[in-house]
Amino acid sequence: MRRISLTGWILLAMLAGVLVGSLWPEVGKELGPLSTIFLRLIKLIVVPLVFSTLVVGIAGHGDDLKKIGRLALKSLVYFEVMTTIALVVGLAAGHLVEPGKGVVLPPASATANAQSLAQAQPTVQSVIEHTIPASFFEAAAKNEILAVVFFAVLFALGLMRTSGRPKEAVLEFCEGVSQTMFKVTGIVMLFAPIGVGAAMAVTVANGKPDVLKNLALLVLTLYGALLVFALVALLPMALWIGLPLRRFLALVREPALIAFTTTSSEAALPKALENMQKLGVPRRIVAFVLPTGYSFNLDGSTLYLSLCALFVVQAAGLEFSLGQELLLMLTLMLTSKGVAGVPRAGLVILSATLLQFGLPLEGLALIMGVDALMDMARTSMNLVGNCLATAVMARWEGEFEGVREHGTRA
Repeated sequence: MRRISLTGWILLAMLAGVLVGSLWPEVGKELGPLSTIFLRLIKLIVVPLVFSTLVVGIAGHGDDLKKIGRLALKSLVYFEVMTTIALVVGLAAGHLVEPGKGVVLPPASATANAQSLAQAQPTVQSVIEHTIPASFFEAAAKNEILAVVFFAVLFALGLMRTSGRPKEAVLEFCEGVSQTMFKVTGIVMLFAPIGVGAAMAVTVANGKPDVLKNLALLVLTLYGALLVFALVALLPMALWIGLPLRRFLALVREPALIAFTTTSSEAALPKALENMQKLGVPRRIVAFVLPTGYSFNLDGSTLYLSLCALFVVQAAGLEFSLGQELLLMLTLMLTSKGVAGVPRAGLVILSATLLQFGLPLEGLALIMGVDALMDMARTSMNLVGNCLATAVMARWEGEFEGVREHGTRA
């Protein structure tokens, strides 16, 4: 039993929840508290995790960004353009397929959150007002994640202007909090199979076994949307810079396969670093762009986030205006920075966004049942997108040897 991974336990728990809800519906209906406990644990870790990782991600690399200068600016602009396209593709796919339509969440969410859902749909004015907090601690207590992000960025910028021992002490403290929260997240995730199984049992017990069709549709939609993103964003960029596609695909295949099977971008990093240098990208560019992209260029994860957030909106029976969806995209873009090394980072970011928009976390518990299947695809896309980014930056710097070697004009 120890050989079964957490992903395996979650899938087994999902199946067990379906069986309990189908065969013993009265028992399934009583399992709601277990799902609630898991969701409360998720809420518990969001603020310290996002704050500490953002501060370390910005202030901890500030000196490097200053030294690299032009490359850093080009990289960040490229990252934001690509992640924005990924968000748009995810939202478009969600609207086109509507995988969350018809899902009925457990009764607890319908009763406890009905009033808050009606009142919490954000407007431009409310988001601006809540982005700048009057008190960080009040914002943290209410899980107002945009306010937490704003203060974290402001705090990190102030820390960058500090020097000497005070800066080192604060940075070391935040790094310690960040690393500790990674471990806490791992501990919380040990309870995920129970929470996911209970949520599935409650949903099926209340007469909604069709949710399995919706979840299968969600997975298929993600895979299709990732393929579309690769065709409309990554492929044109590769052709534009004159990338030797066959050689690139041959070199990226192994690290992408590692990322797919392990659902870990970090596991594929060493091989990706080596192979991108073989492609002809200078070592200094690979060494900066690839690790930085793990925090700022998560194409697969951002697409997944926008699709899953819209899934929950649809499951909650809500209709978001274009302005609200733009705010949703902005929130996802901000909260997704800096937490790439967190186990199940997508889950943490998605929960923070749902909390910001007053959406029910019960929808998140359902997504967890199939998250492992989606995690493999989005992690691979993150890896491929960042490998391409190294070649793009080398091309823009006029240092891409792979172009000259294959006879393509720079």
